[in-house]
Amino acid sequence: MSAERRPPAATGGECAGGFSVAGHEAATTQAAVTKAVAGEAAAMSMGECLPKLIAWEVTRSCNLSCRHCRASAEKGPYPGELTLEQGKALIDDIASFSNPVLILTGGDPLMRQDIWELAGYAIHEAGLRVVMSPNGTLVTPEVARRMKEIGIPRISISIDFPTAELHDQFRGVAGAFEGAVRGVKTAIEAGVQVQINSTITRLNVEYLDDLLALAEELGAVAFHPFLLVPTGRGKDLGPEELPPEDYERTLNWVYDRQKTSSIFFKPTDAPHYHRIMRQRAKEDGTDLREFKMHPHSHAAMTGGVGKAQGHGDMDSHSKGCLAGTGFCFISHVGRVQPCGYFDVEAGNVKRKPFSEIWRDSPLFRDLRDVSKLQGKCGACEYRRVCGGCRARAYEVSGNYLAEEPYCVYEPVRKGC
Repeated sequence: MSAERRPPAATGGECAGGFSVAGHEAATTQAAVTKAVAGEAAAMSMGECLPKLIAWEVTRSCNLSCRHCRASAEKGPYPGELTLEQGKALIDDIASFSNPVLILTGGDPLMRQDIWELAGYAIHEAGLRVVMSPNGTLVTPEVARRMKEIGIPRISISIDFPTAELHDQFRGVAGAFEGAVRGVKTAIEAGVQVQINSTITRLNVEYLDDLLALAEELGAVAFHPFLLVPTGRGKDLGPEELPPEDYERTLNWVYDRQKTSSIFFKPTDAPHYHRIMRQRAKEDGTDLREFKMHPHSHAAMTGGVGKAQGHGDMDSHSKGCLAGTGFCFISHVGRVQPCGYFDVEAGNVKRKPFSEIWRDSPLFRDLRDVSKLQGKCGACEYRRVCGGCRARAYEVSGNYLAEEPYCVYEPVRKGC
């Protein structure tokens, strides 16, 4: 990326619907990778691609004012949010053709008054697996007890710095760190698993080891570093975006620490990790199934999030950018986007059923056709397992099929 091109945008945990569930396919050679993804690509071209993860922003209201927030969320209220009946209709439509993990996000989903009715309906009437992304400050013992009773197996809570002073400054509210830590402990005490998300920028990359240690100390089952995609208020953090070389170093740190940590790792908004993972595994002779079968990865969870019918059902989670192929975002007013940071509308569930948008949207069809990728992403031998971040490409160039602007890798040869 040239020096004149502005950097990407911010990714927040709960604000992004930042509950990422991971599973990594086994592949020891590039030929194996190519063969493994060929069937998936063919299925996508025939319209058989189904959502595995859906993040629904049930409300944009939030009690924090985070510097990186995709939604620029405030306390609200926000007009036009989907009603309870519209929400139930959306849930029914999703369940009519797919079995995704439904992520109830925000804002802070706990600020929606009918959140328990929506969650209960999705779980007990529609049969979906539901997780939640609160910021932690509203997770009281009573809230945690209700989560457990209603059947929410896991929540994600964001902690971006290992100290209260720095985290509170980043989150825009005094006491945010104490509230998040208290929320983590309270949820775990109630029997609800916790995943900790951290948005990584120049401001906190030096604290990665401390953040991981804090996640382990608190008893989290997973740690998900989010690599900033500056949208919403996150645009103001553009100068704090990691340069491409630091992205590469950070993702190699993830690979190394994932092999030694007791908790599961899933770097998010970092599709090129799937290239790095394969390159490193080939170099050191690691079987990637070691990552896929971590006891807190999606593929290995028994009775946890997701409705996987077997390990093969999770293959799409092995792809880097899932926007419009295995994942999408539904805003508080029903706007369907490839992801929360990808500010292009595929349709609106107030005007058209979600199932039709997912199946027929020209935007989603573009994203499912890797032959349309441009620049070095289109020429890259890892394009099917990485795909580049389409949100970053759009933010930087205005073209969502352009090359990933924050990847240092130069393709060895064209095609896979």
